[in-house]
Amino acid sequence: MTHVANPSLPRLMLHALCRNWWLLLLRGIVAIVFGVLTFAWPGITLLTLVLFYGAFALVDGVLAIAAAVMGGAPAPRWWLAIVGLLGIAVGILTFAWPGVTALILLLFIAGWAIATGALQIVGAIALRKEIDNEWLLIASGALSVLLGLILVAQPQTGALALLFVIGAYAILYGILLVSFSLRLRGHSHATS
Repeated sequence: MTHVANPSLPRLMLHALCRNWWLLLLRGIVAIVFGVLTFAWPGITLLTLVLFYGAFALVDGVLAIAAAVMGGAPAPRWWLAIVGLLGIAVGILTFAWPGVTALILLLFIAGWAIATGALQIVGAIALRKEIDNEWLLIASGALSVLLGLILVAQPQTGALALLFVIGAYAILYGILLVSFSLRLRGHSHATS
């Protein structure tokens, strides 16, 4: 038995994303704020780094879940829901164990970044025929995967030295999400 994909599903997924473009915008803004804060306080302690990261992952996860749930259309948004659940889980784990070692924090961040990035790439590929510039979502996903792989390859890097890498990642990731959300907003107005 062959399964024929519904050709309207990507269009429904795009419609749902366009309708809630502002949630991607909020995710991008939260990432930028987190990144700027990491540069504003370079003498940050490991505990503060853990708490900042936990807050970022938790808020990003909640916003991703909201974007998945508020879509309205029956388009597949499972990848966005999984991104949200991962963010919430990592945020909660980070707050539950604030005294976590730099290596454990590093592995949490690396795993979250790789999983989130891979799922965003999957979502962007599903949209490739429906919207121009889906590369922004692919680029933010690839950036997340790259960050995760670098962190896994260099576990001896200290958490405070890693702070600037995480800050730069968060700012660039946020800019990409803000750009993509504004493209969705423009696409939403064009199709209305």
